[in-house]
Amino acid sequence: MAAIDRLSALMSRFTLHVDLAGVEQANLFVLEGAAGRMLHLRPRSQGLPRAAAGQILLQAHVDFGGADSPLALALPDDLAHPVDQDAELAAVIALMQSEVATRRCGGASVLGRLVEVLIVRLLRARLEVGDVPRGMLGGLADQRLARAMVAMHDQPGQGWSNEDLARAAGMSRSRFIARFREAVGTSPQAYLRQWRLALARQDVARGDRIDAVARRYGYGSPEALTHMFRRETGQAPMALRHGAAALS
Repeated sequence: MAAIDRLSALMSRFTLHVDLAGVEQANLFVLEGAAGRMLHLRPRSQGLPRAAAGQILLQAHVDFGGADSPLALALPDDLAHPVDQDAELAAVIALMQSEVATRRCGGASVLGRLVEVLIVRLLRARLEVGDVPRGMLGGLADQRLARAMVAMHDQPGQGWSNEDLARAAGMSRSRFIARFREAVGTSPQAYLRQWRLALARQDVARGDRIDAVARRYGYGSPEALTHMFRRETGQAPMALRHGAAALS
């Protein structure tokens, strides 16, 4: 079975925002200790993890689109990765340190792009060895399930049935559903609903029209999208937009 790109469709859906931050607010650290340099990424927390030790070489805060974004939720609470064993990752971190130290024109934009590269490389390394938690990454680490998940990520508005997704995975319907639930922790249709809702929330918050978002993600009507929002979040889509405006 030919390899597929498991990360591009996922990463293209989210824009990461990176800011320099103090130790208490940062969630990305590069530490240098007795065993060498260690990278720590904490998508849903801030501050150094308790077990971390060493001199801080780099620190920043990465916004994944909120602590409940699919990308943030897919990552471990503390993704720790040795830097010195990966020359290309070490080169990315060196560039990040240079941007932070020199504060040159356009540095914030460059830093954001470098963090995207860093996270893709981290995820790629974990997927290649299967060292991932149950959930989205657990599914993407499975070559068969990944085909169905990439299809959902790439075409979220399509009316995917379990039969369609099982066919994409090259499996029987019953085997696909069981294997998906084991690796991801939920059913394929529940995952698809969560993925669509996450994308819809992002689009509504940035100001897209409700009817356009409903069509884009296969809700059929603005009323159907509003019903889904109320059921899953307890609020109407417009409340999310107003909340985003208040924070800006």
